[in-house]
Amino acid sequence: MRVEVRDLVLRYGETTALDGVTLSLEPNKIHGLLGRNGSGKTSLLSVLAAFRRQSAGEVRIGGEPVFENTAVTSRISLIRDEGETVDLGTVDDALFFAEWLRPDWDAKFASELLERFALTRKMSVKAMSKGQRSAFGVIIGLAGRAPLTMFDESHLGMDVPSRQAFYDVLLADYMARPRTIILSSHLIEEVSPLLEKVVIIDAGRVVVQEETQALLARGTAITGAAASVDAFTEGLTVLDSRHLGGTKSVLVYGALDEERRRRAEAAGLELGPVAMEDLFVHLTGGPR
Repeated sequence: MRVEVRDLVLRYGETTALDGVTLSLEPNKIHGLLGRNGSGKTSLLSVLAAFRRQSAGEVRIGGEPVFENTAVTSRISLIRDEGETVDLGTVDDALFFAEWLRPDWDAKFASELLERFALTRKMSVKAMSKGQRSAFGVIIGLAGRAPLTMFDESHLGMDVPSRQAFYDVLLADYMARPRTIILSSHLIEEVSPLLEKVVIIDAGRVVVQEETQALLARGTAITGAAASVDAFTEGLTVLDSRHLGGTKSVLVYGALDEERRRRAEAAGLELGPVAMEDLFVHLTGGPR
């Protein structure tokens, strides 16, 4: 289920939510979709799931157009923040419909997940807490085993232990049964260890599409005597700077070649990694 998007435009009246998005997502990878509120993440996922028709451009999944193509959409699952089952009856009712809609549904796995997230089949979906609805949503997404599975902030209502359980199950099941997964989240540092590829969008446009490790390699934390740090970072793109007495720590953006790294060592400077979240803030324009 390779995802190919070319020159995608989505408008809501006079508002342009997606503005010429072009990207290619390899199959059988976990892709992170990152962006600020209003950046177009949900709009993009809605088009990929055929919930909305693009205003212009081309969307192909598995080589086929997606909109009004049942053969493709039956193999796509999008789990949103509030889930798709809030107004149904019981958990059992929702599972019945999920199995009916999903040709790759795994009922045994769904039962295991219900137990893991402490949900019962007789619970009313509408009466669930936000955390329970979030947990049930990810159960539907995981047990559906759709070749393209997308989670749009669907884990945000869960508490920390439940989110960690979701990450653990997602990774274990993906390794056992690889498929294309898109994970959209504001919890960047939590999800970044799961991500093989990262797409960052801002104001409806793609600003980064890259392997996670390649993106992280662009950022470096440089720590040492303030004067040495200032001299070394002259001409570099500085993301952040902090002082503690005579010591200074600076985050820079841009890969450092071997010559620069040797210079840093000779100057007694310590080089370290930069968090994905710091790079994200820089690439989406800093604080707003």
